[in-house]
Amino acid sequence: MADVFVSYAREDEPQATRVAGALRGEGYEVWRDNELPAHKSYADVIEERLRSAKAVVVLWSAEAARSQWVRAEADAAREMGTLVQTSVDGTVPPMPFNQIQCAELKDWDGRPEHEGWRKVQASVAELAGGTKQPESSKRSRQGTSVCVLPFANMSGDAEQEYFSDGISEDITTDLSKVSALGVTARNTAFMFKGQAADVCGIAQKLGVSHVLEGSVRKAGGRVRISAQLIDGRSGEHVWAERYDRDLTDIFAIQDEISNAIVEALKLKLLPEEKKAIEKRGTTDVEAYNLYLLARNYWISGNWGDTKQMELVIRICHRAVDLDPGYARAWGLLALVQCILHFTFAGTDDDGTAAADRALSLDPNNAEGHCVRARHFYEQGRFGEADEELARALQLEPDSWELNREAARIFYFQRRFEDAVRHYERAVALDDSDFHSWGMLSSAYQALGDEDGTRRAAKMAVDHSQRVLAHDPTNGAAIAMGATGYAILGERERVEEWIGRSKLICPDNVIMRYNFACLLAQYFQDAEAAIDLIEGDFDSYQPSALKAVVADPDLDGIRDHPRFARLMDRAHRILEAEAASASSAAS
Repeated sequence: MADVFVSYAREDEPQATRVAGALRGEGYEVWRDNELPAHKSYADVIEERLRSAKAVVVLWSAEAARSQWVRAEADAAREMGTLVQTSVDGTVPPMPFNQIQCAELKDWDGRPEHEGWRKVQASVAELAGGTKQPESSKRSRQGTSVCVLPFANMSGDAEQEYFSDGISEDITTDLSKVSALGVTARNTAFMFKGQAADVCGIAQKLGVSHVLEGSVRKAGGRVRISAQLIDGRSGEHVWAERYDRDLTDIFAIQDEISNAIVEALKLKLLPEEKKAIEKRGTTDVEAYNLYLLARNYWISGNWGDTKQMELVIRICHRAVDLDPGYARAWGLLALVQCILHFTFAGTDDDGTAAADRALSLDPNNAEGHCVRARHFYEQGRFGEADEELARALQLEPDSWELNREAARIFYFQRRFEDAVRHYERAVALDDSDFHSWGMLSSAYQALGDEDGTRRAAKMAVDHSQRVLAHDPTNGAAIAMGATGYAILGERERVEEWIGRSKLICPDNVIMRYNFACLLAQYFQDAEAAIDLIEGDFDSYQPSALKAVVADPDLDGIRDHPRFARLMDRAHRILEAEAASASSAAS
């Protein structure tokens, strides 16, 4: 178990990353909730790690003081005598913690000589057993570590950014296959995108020995890639190279960069690791380019934008036309088809054929397993769905799309702790995901967590407003923003947004369903909520009916005679659907 447990509010994740990195640099084993395993409940893992830690470092801030989770963790640590308090924004700890010494880290920039940090060091050392083995000596025994910063797009065309991001991700993936090398996760590295790189500061914050940075210039049939491997302690270049080649050489360039880093760090590359690095999934450069483009549209798209989903599907189809053996493109195609079919009724293709093709080409294709999980869930085979989800998340634990889909499946099984865990992971991977923030607020509310509910609601409003500033027709953003305002008690804002939506996107069924939920849950207006659901009921697909049956936001109107009649109809439709599926399977 870890020596140190770090407790913090989600808004303070950058400070938590810095504290954890500094403690790891001093040789401590550190745990925080970005390392939650996929197969256990959120609360169980937190309690297990909290009670086994020798020191619990609590990062107090204005948000942390309002967080039920942070206060509960601090209270448990106080009772066990393992509490180490810090303030990262000058906030005084709430009662009764204000009677215990608190180290001030408001202006701490990672320097070990900082007075507040020295207090933290002394307390942790006393609780965790004194001086630990220096990180430098641990690295010499356990191997080195690297963070691959997002390569800068030097193409002079912002639309080419998907290509430079894709190169960065692929190099990260390649290096993670080297057993002797620790590699920072993609989502953590991309936190520094667009920032002036303070390599030594980044290395210290993340507790890595080396940093890789570079740039990509793609023009016509040529590509120029520059890369530099830098010692995180001294700031000196360990290796640097520039590649100016035909675009068709892109795979060879990536292989050369990975192998050069391994050689420069004097690591031993096992034969099977070399083979894994050189496995690209495709030898067709245009298919690879299209896959990167499709994935960029998928990651950057807004939930509920079916036109963007259809665009991703068209691009993936073109990629697999060029290379029918490209498992990654088949997997992405399957996932988007599945979500479009079940959630938005936007296509007859449910992704089964594409998922089967992806898994026949690569049994470790995470998206293929996720699609199978969704199909098992829709069939009511929940144990098999759990197994496939666990397999997918084991293969790609830092996948935004897989965590979001897992959260949705758990939410509509009313497994809210599991849903919270994966929605929290999704927003940690993509903070701008307004839909997950909105769903997270509902999941927290179902758990009775007022602090979590309000925090998620504020983020849902903030990110929905940003989306609507660029796309005022986005019905999902209107619905999630309105839900956030409802949770925050701003009824006038809710009514304003509902009125706006009737003019902008009157045919958006999912948006109206979300309005029904907030009318039922937050305004106890059963008649208005039922009017909205009843008006669209005949257009609901089976997946939507399952949502109506399970959604906790509608619990307050389930005893209403009109809603009870709708639920009877929903159950009859779902039973007939299940019987039809069972007959077809036999």
